[in-house]
Amino acid sequence: MNDIAIRHDASRHRFETEVDGHSGFVEYAIEGDVMAINHTVVPEAIGGRGIAGKLVQAAVDFARAQRLQVDPRCEYAEAWMRRHPEYAAPGA
Repeated sequence: MNDIAIRHDASRHRFETEVDGHSGFVEYAIEGDVMAINHTVVPEAIGGRGIAGKLVQAAVDFARAQRLQVDPRCEYAEAWMRRHPEYAAPGA
């Protein structure tokens, strides 16, 4: 599951993908200089393939490119940030 296509739908504040007919997404909000990651949703039918991690990484990469700090408000994004400390510090 290395090559999944992730789309950034800025109008809906989401990073999303479709795998095997199922949609997964990360929802975020921009609050000043902070990107709050509010929800990570991957249906059970396509779970366990690293999709949620790739969605969160896409959101965090976007935030870093925009020089935004990341506030992982959903449980999955918070756990992902702990597992990837290189993303924790601004500008890291």
